[in-house]
Amino acid sequence: MNITIAGAGYVGLVTSACLAEIGHIVICFDKDTEKIEDLNRGWCPIFEPGLQEMISRNMGEERLFFTDQANLAYEDADCILITVGTPQRADGSADTTNIDQAALDIAENIQKDVAVAIKSTVPIGTNERIEAVILDNAMPGLTVEVISNPEFLREGSGIYDTFHGDRIVIGSSHERAARIVEEIYQPLAIPVLHTDPRSAEMIKYASNTFLAAKISFINEIANLCDLSGANIEDVSTGMGMDKRIGNQFLNAGIGYGGSCFPKDTQALEQMARQNDYDFKILRAVREVNDRQKQTLYRKAKNLAGNLSGKRTAVLGLSFKPNTDDIREAPSLDLIRDLLDEGADVVVYDPVAMEKVQRLFGDKISYASSIDEAIERAELAFIVTEWKEIKEFSLSKYRESMKTPLLFDGRNCYSVKETEKHGIQYVSVGRPGVPDTYTGSRPTDAF
Repeated sequence: MNITIAGAGYVGLVTSACLAEIGHIVICFDKDTEKIEDLNRGWCPIFEPGLQEMISRNMGEERLFFTDQANLAYEDADCILITVGTPQRADGSADTTNIDQAALDIAENIQKDVAVAIKSTVPIGTNERIEAVILDNAMPGLTVEVISNPEFLREGSGIYDTFHGDRIVIGSSHERAARIVEEIYQPLAIPVLHTDPRSAEMIKYASNTFLAAKISFINEIANLCDLSGANIEDVSTGMGMDKRIGNQFLNAGIGYGGSCFPKDTQALEQMARQNDYDFKILRAVREVNDRQKQTLYRKAKNLAGNLSGKRTAVLGLSFKPNTDDIREAPSLDLIRDLLDEGADVVVYDPVAMEKVQRLFGDKISYASSIDEAIERAELAFIVTEWKEIKEFSLSKYRESMKTPLLFDGRNCYSVKETEKHGIQYVSVGRPGVPDTYTGSRPTDAF
């Protein structure tokens, strides 16, 4: 099948590569000429494990093409998947400007009947509106059917999620278009759920905001564990053994980030307001997460006092491992707080350094390794649980740091192991390690 992907962002590139991998002929269209030129030269603009290789392989086998020419992208498409971004407006609602422009581009360039699937996260009712826009501006006599086909990809695991997804959601009032889209995904052998378009649009928002709520809830429990002396790891394990709850998204830490959870929680809350509904839980989820991002900083101030002039290492900058995405990353809040305190900040991340450097410039230092980052440091913060960081030897903190004081925002290490290595260790929702010099136990109060 000839498939066109509108938008060469994260979802567009992963979807393009994976659909080409299962045998479709895929054209990925984007108006960003520079990005398209880079892709045609074989350079992928985002970091995603396995994506660069998959793109190169399918380009070489002539199943995957990139273009900035709308007529070439749309004129022979059997199905068009819209994957353009829907950024957040000032009021928290989703900005559908890119969707609207994609609809006009499609209308002006299609030459035959076509099914259009919106994968972008969009406000409820967008599918009907976009179908009307295309039909009003397309060549008379063409049949254009628009359906909802939300994506559920996790950054850092996008390829795996495409081939091993839990479900494919198709929201449609058009049987033919729904059948075409289902046929596209048939080689994946993933269960398909058919709904109306508005329910499909809501499934996306409901799924992401529920997961955000689960993260904020376990972080609230972790904060209470800090105050009461309970251990969040035991609590999470006990909760997760209940099949009604499950063990996923029960890892306490310093909050969620990225492009989806923060944006989608605010967008759904805004939709609720537009419908005169007070979505109280959602507001609390956001407030808890905003506060949680300050957890490590508050713990450091409580334990170390004045941070001015202290060499401070921040390990992990992306909002999660296996991506270079720093949007809404907790590391950014921490760095700003440390700079406001006058700390001497040095950072390290395997892939996100360049993006952070664009934000902070020479206000902070950039290390080429964990070893370099912690050398002579008086404090170190673990913000992102990269495998490299989780497997870093505890003995090196003791050997390299001026004072081995480690604040772990992702609970990467065993409390017992850090105690054996004589490291003063503060994590989230777990007992602190006694100060090996004074014998006192760090206060974990937040």
